[in-house]
Parts: sequence; structure tokens; C-alpha cells
Amino acid sequence: MQTIFISIKCELGKAYQVADDMVQKVAEVSEVYSTSGQYDLLLKAYLADDQDIGHFVNESIQTVPGISDTFTTIAFKAFT
Repeated sequence: MQTIFISIKCELGKAYQVADDMVQKVAEVSEVYSTSGQYDLLLKAYLADDQDIGHFVNESIQTVPGISDTFTTIAFKAFT
């Protein structure tokens, strides 16, 4: 299982709609947080080991209406 975090910049006034769309329509999305700073949302997703991260971001995330920019971070290990 691959864990990725995607920071999302939304068009003005679209952050809540984008967050709702992510949670409701993209099965791999675990959580979406509203954030302050350069990006509006922080999305956490779990992908299968054989799933291509680039295709996932390009086809499942960046095509959602209201998104203007993304920044993807790949997580290597979770410490608990």
C-alpha cells in the first residue's frame, strides 16, 4: 500500500465543494483537511502498490472541477 499526500489549491470559493467531491467520489481518498497557507486542502490517499501515482493524480485528482494546482508528497514510513 502506498500513502500519498496531495496539497490542493482551489479556485476561489470552491474549497468546500472540492473537498466534498474528493471524499465522495474518489475511493482511494482517506481524509481531506482544510489548511491555511499556500494550499487550501490537504488530501491523504492510499494506493495499491501497483497503482501509478502520476496517473492517479493526473486523472482522478487534477480533473476535479475547482482545482487549480496540486503538490504531491509520497510518504515512505508511518511512525506510531
